[in-house]
Amino acid sequence: MGNDQNSQIQKLNSECFCISLDQQALRTALASQTSTPDLFEMLQVRCPTVFAARPVFVSPRHMDRMRELIAAIETVVAMPSYQAHVLGQAPAAAQKNTAARSVFMGYDFHVTAEGFGLIEINTNAGGAMLNALMARAQHACCPAVAGLVPPPAMAEHFEAAIIAMFREEWAVTGHDRPLRSIAIVDSDPDEQYLYPEFVMFQRLFNAHDIQTVIADPSELELREGRLWHGDLAIDLVYNRLTDFLLESPANAHLRQAHQTEASVVTPHPQAYALYADKRNLVLLSSEEHLERLGVSAQTRAILLAGIPQTRMVRREQADQLWAQRKQLFFKPAAGYGSRAAYRGDKLTRRVWEEILAGDYVAQALVAPGQRALSDGETPEILKFDLRNYVYAGQVQWVAARLYQGQTTNFRTAGGGFAPVYPGPLDGDR
Repeated sequence: MGNDQNSQIQKLNSECFCISLDQQALRTALASQTSTPDLFEMLQVRCPTVFAARPVFVSPRHMDRMRELIAAIETVVAMPSYQAHVLGQAPAAAQKNTAARSVFMGYDFHVTAEGFGLIEINTNAGGAMLNALMARAQHACCPAVAGLVPPPAMAEHFEAAIIAMFREEWAVTGHDRPLRSIAIVDSDPDEQYLYPEFVMFQRLFNAHDIQTVIADPSELELREGRLWHGDLAIDLVYNRLTDFLLESPANAHLRQAHQTEASVVTPHPQAYALYADKRNLVLLSSEEHLERLGVSAQTRAILLAGIPQTRMVRREQADQLWAQRKQLFFKPAAGYGSRAAYRGDKLTRRVWEEILAGDYVAQALVAPGQRALSDGETPEILKFDLRNYVYAGQVQWVAARLYQGQTTNFRTAGGGFAPVYPGPLDGDR
C-alpha cells in the first residue's frame, strides 16, 4: 500500500465525521427484527457504549492482508503435525474429535499505516448480531460518503449466513434431518453484558423455524441419550461460556453431552485448544517451530509478517523481559476479553511478580489504530482493533472496536463496535 493511500486512510479516520449512528434507525431496525418491545431500551440501559459513534476506515490492502493471514493460519491448523503437537499438550476435554467447525471464530487485529498484526484468536467472538443491526443504522450527511453506507441487503446477507452456518454445523456432524432446536448457553445469561444479543439470536433462529431457548447450564439435563431443556430436546448448543474447555463442575453434564454426542456443541473445546490458546501464537510466530512442523516457506512468510513475535514468560528470563517490557504486551495464556492483560510500559513491580507466577505470554507490541470522534481544538481520539468473524476459514464480517485504555472494554463513551468501511474515497473527503 502506497504512502498516498496511507495518508488518505489516516485523514479519513482523523477528519471524516459525515457518517454517524442513527439512533432512530437503530430503534426501527430492532422493531422490525424482534417482537420484544423493550429491546432497544434494554440496549440503551445495559449496553450504552456497545455501539460506536463513528465508523472506521481501513485500506483494501489491509482487508486483503487480514484474509490472507487467516487463510494461512487455517492451513497450518489443518496440518496433522500441528494438531498432534497442540493436542498432545491439551487437556482431556480437547481430545474429543468432531466435524463441527465452531461458529463465530474471531480473529482480532491491530492495523495502522505503520503496523499490522494479529493480536489474538477467539472461539466465541461476540457481537455478530449487534454488528448486523448496526449496519442498518448508519446515517451519512454528505453525498461524498453516502455510497459507503452499506445497503440493508448486506446485513440481511450476514444474517442468512449465520443461519446457514448453524445448519452446516448440524449437517457436518452427520445429521440428515433439519436442525430443530438450539440452546444459547451462558452462565446466568440474563446477567451477561451482551444478553440483548442473545435475545436477538433467539428471535432470528425462531424466525427460521429453529426453536430456541436461552439457558444457564444448570437448566439443561442429560437423559435418554439427549440433552434437554425441560421438555425440549436440544439439537445444538450455541456455547457462549467462557469455560472454553468445559472443565467447571457446573458444566460437567454439558461436557458429557459433547463427549457422547448427545448434542452438537459449538464452539467446542478442541477448537479452543487448536486456535485460541495463546500459547499457539508462540508456534505460529516462530520460524523454527513452523519449519519443524513442515509449514511451507510461502505460508511461513505470511505468518511471520503478520503475527507479532510471541514467547512464553519464564522466570529465568525475567530480567531480559523486564528490560524489554515497553515493547511487549503480556497476556494470560488461557485468558479472554482482555482480562489480566497488560501493556509492558504500564507494569508495576507487583503486577510483574503476578505475571511471572502465572502462565503468561509476551507478545511484541503492535500499536492499535486511532479514530477521532469529532473535530475541534482538542478532538477526542479513540483506539481501535479489527475483529474478523470467520467460519470454516471464510471471513463473514469485519467490525472495529473503539476504546480508551490498554484494551477493548465497551465502557468508553463514543466507543464500542463500529462498522468498517474500505477506503480511500474518490475526491477530497
